[in-house]
Amino acid sequence: MPYNTTFTLSRRAVHWLAQGFGAGRIPVAPGTFGTLVAVPIYLLLMGLAPWLYGAVVLLLFAVGVWAASITGHDLGAHDHQSIVLDEVVGFLITMFLAPPGWIWIVVGFALFRLFDTWKPYPIRLIDRRLNNGLGCMLDDVLAGVYALVVLQGAVYLYPN
Repeated sequence: MPYNTTFTLSRRAVHWLAQGFGAGRIPVAPGTFGTLVAVPIYLLLMGLAPWLYGAVVLLLFAVGVWAASITGHDLGAHDHQSIVLDEVVGFLITMFLAPPGWIWIVVGFALFRLFDTWKPYPIRLIDRRLNNGLGCMLDDVLAGVYALVVLQGAVYLYPN
């Protein structure tokens, strides 16, 4: 059978997206670097109306499920460490309705990384039981929700 370069290039583009534009290929702490990729994306989105911000994050989640499914299948692991689009979506969830300012971005970053690494219930359960793109994305979505709740609590307790 002839070599199909279109298929290969398309697969590579999907992998590149799922791997956070290459950040997931960094051999040390790919999840942290994937979350760093989310910061400029957040800076671009933070001025949007909340409904539009939410719609963009939902769209990125759907794209992430698709891209993580393909990339995970091709790499032989549903939640391969190089797949970091889930970290991007999780961080964007964390930062939903956050006040402006670098301090909140840093706090949100730290909280998201904490919950993504710690994986409190039911995050760890989902990570272990859903072996597909949805499972790959959903554990980081929940980590983002946990971090969002704590961040909004901090905003309430320490307003600007």
